[in-house]
Amino acid sequence: MSILQAFLFGYAAAFVGTLPPGLLNMTAIKISYRDNKNRALWFAFGASTVILFQTFIAVVFGRYISKRADISDAIHEIGIFIFLGLTIYFFWSNRQKKKQKKGKEEVKVRTKSSRFMIGALLSALNLFPIPYYAVVSLSLATLGWFSFENSFLVSFSIGTALAAFSVFVLYVWGFPTKKSEDSYLLQNFNKVLGIITGIITVFGLIKLVF
Repeated sequence: MSILQAFLFGYAAAFVGTLPPGLLNMTAIKISYRDNKNRALWFAFGASTVILFQTFIAVVFGRYISKRADISDAIHEIGIFIFLGLTIYFFWSNRQKKKQKKGKEEVKVRTKSSRFMIGALLSALNLFPIPYYAVVSLSLATLGWFSFENSFLVSFSIGTALAAFSVFVLYVWGFPTKKSEDSYLLQNFNKVLGIITGIITVFGLIKLVF
C-alpha cells in the first residue's frame, strides 16, 4: 500500500460521490452566473476545504462508527432533518422570489471571502460525506487496499478534497455560459435545489425506515 494509492482511492471515491448534480454543484453554477467564475471557484475552495476535514474525521472514526449503530443512525437522522429543512426553505424562497420579481433585481457582487465562507458552511451542513467516506475507507481496508496509518489517512483526505474541487471546476467551467436571467435554471434555481434536497430526504427516510 503506497501513499499515492491512498490518494488515488480518495480521489476516485470523491469524484464519483461528487459528480452527480447536488446542492454544492448547483450553488457553484448559480454563483458563476450571478457573480463570476472566480467567485464560484472561491466557493468551491471553501466547500472542498471542509470536505477534506470531513474525510479526515470520517476515516479516523470510521471503524468506531461502523461498530456503533446508534451513532451511525444519529448522524443519518440529523442529516435527514437538515435536508428536510433545506427543502422547505428552497421551495419557500423560490415562491417568494417569483412574487417579488417586478423589475430587474440588482445583483450585488460578493467578496471572495464571503463566497469561501458560504461554500464552507453549505459543505459543513452536509453530513452525508462522513458515513460515506467511513464506509469507503473500511471497505478498502478490508480488501487490503488501505491502511489507517496517519500518512495514508492524510493522503486519502487530500485526494477527496482535490477530487471534489475538480468536480466543482467542471461544473463552473463546463456549464453553458449563457447569462440570461430569463433562463429556466435561474428563474427556478431554488426550486431545482428543493427537488434535489427533497429527493435526498426521501431516500434518507426510506433507508431509515427499512
